[in-house]
Parts: sequence; C-alpha cells; structure tokens
Amino acid sequence: MPDLRATGERIDALIEALATVQAGPPGPAASQRAREQAEELVRVVTDLYGAGIERILDIAYDSGRLDEELLGLLVGDDLVASLLLVHGLHPQDVHTRVQHALDAVRPYLGSHGGDVELLEVTDEGAVHLRLLGSCDGCPSSSVTLELAVRDAIESAAPEVVAIEVDAPSTHDTDPVAALIPVESLRTRLDTRSAAAASPEAGAAWHPLAAADGLPPGQATTTTVAEVGLYACRVGPQLFVFRDGCARCAHTLAGTLPVRRLGGAADDAVLTCPGCGAHYDVRRAGAGLDDPDLHLAPLPVLVDGGVVSVALPTRTLGVVGA
Repeated sequence: MPDLRATGERIDALIEALATVQAGPPGPAASQRAREQAEELVRVVTDLYGAGIERILDIAYDSGRLDEELLGLLVGDDLVASLLLVHGLHPQDVHTRVQHALDAVRPYLGSHGGDVELLEVTDEGAVHLRLLGSCDGCPSSSVTLELAVRDAIESAAPEVVAIEVDAPSTHDTDPVAALIPVESLRTRLDTRSAAAASPEAGAAWHPLAAADGLPPGQATTTTVAEVGLYACRVGPQLFVFRDGCARCAHTLAGTLPVRRLGGAADDAVLTCPGCGAHYDVRRAGAGLDDPDLHLAPLPVLVDGGVVSVALPTRTLGVVGA
C-alpha cells in the first residue's frame, strides 16, 4: 500500500514541474524533461489506482462478499476486467480467460459450420488450437480464425504471444501446425488489403463507407459488390450481416438493435419488419424463435475508423466455408 501523503505530494510536485516547463523557453532539453515527468506522473497515478482497486477487493474478500457471483460480475464487465488485467489482479488465469474468449466467439464459428478446440496454453504464452467442422481445411479458415480470435485475445489475454493452429488438410491426414504471431492477428487490414486479397483466400475485403461513424444503437443498409448488407452497432462493436431475413427474405432496412426483455445490458435483438422473426445480434444472428434459422454474418475490420467487410470471392451464396 503506497504512502498516500507522499504519493499526493509527488503528484502535486510533478504537475507543478510540468507547468513550469511549459511556461519556460522551449527546446529539446525542456521537451525531454517534460516527457519524463509526464511518464512518471502516469506511473504514480496508475500505481495509486491499482493499489486502490486491490484494496477494494481485499475489503470485499474480508467482509465475505467477494463470492463467485460477484467475481463473475466483475470479470464479466469489460472495463473492470481490463483494469484488473492492467494491475495484475484478474482472478482468472490465462487458460481460463482464453477458454472463455473462445466460448464467446464459438457462435460465430458455428454460423460457418465450424468450431475450435483449445488444446493448451504453454508457459511461454502460446495458445494451441485445433480447428473443427467446416473450418477444418476450409480455404478461408485462416480469415475466419483471424477475425474471430483477434479481438477476443486482445481483450481476454493480452499476455499471449502467439497462436498455434493445428489445421489438418483435407488431402492429408497428417496435421500441419501453423504459427500465427499475435502481431498479425492484431494488424488491421486497410482498404489496400481488399484490392490485394487473393481469390484463393475465399474472401476479399471491401470498404463499407455506410458504416463509418455509425453510432451505437443505430443501423444502416447498403450494397457492396452487388451484395445487400445490413450493419448495426451494439455498444462499441459493429456487426454486419447479409441483408435479408432468414425466414421470409424481407430486407432488414429500418430495423434497429434493441435490448432483449430481461437480458443483459449488451444483449441486442433484431426483429424482421416483414414476419417478426427475432435474431440475436451477438450470437452471429442466431434465430431466437427457430434455432435452425440464422442471419448470415460477415467478417468486419475497422482501421482508423475505416470499416471493411469480407465478401466471398468464389461463391456469394456461402460465407466462410
């Protein structure tokens, strides 16, 4: 536990020193000094908040209120979970967090007829996965995996350094291990990637200008490469589907994502304006009235506010398989 008086005095001194530097003559030395003081200020404040969060957990534990239910609520909140990770206070180990992350993206993979199995997380921080179902040997499996796993890894287990994918070929019974550096998973593809996408990859990237700057809770419909698309934003996350109800094929134009009655704050449901069918946005457009029906989700990348969507190059009737 830091000395609160000493910490407060150091914060005041750093703020005053920064003000003095800004008021003084500019120059390389002054800029370097200001940078060092700003970095120290951030470290001191971060340590203070970290100690405060740790103390809150201690108090909850000592009072007998830090039970599994409360822990689940804490780690289930993205903001709180990220703060716990930053300060090394997250109660779940990396294996558990990776497993939960894969569970979260499993509905998306399932919409492509595939699945993923977590084999191990090594001491060095490498995650070993196996593709299952239609993703196994699928020409676009690398695209599907990259899109489904990237954000999950960044938010759930930032300490992971690489992902090893055991993806057997459809023409070879011997598994071929591929090493995918996390850096490549975290690289946002820009619009040049769309032009350079290989037909053999099964998908090409196209700019989705209609979704740029789309505010939370809003939706839009548009046409890209002769494909009708429906895009909506739930919180900070953007979802894109082929425009068309899985039951009646009616356009989803004018439909907004709404919170499910009694559901969590980030739940979102789409209601077809034609037949009234309901779909779960976060579960890859799974049908709520009929589990055999689901919307057709499409992979999305956002780079500096520019949205791109992946559309199949070989057949527009099947996505990702």
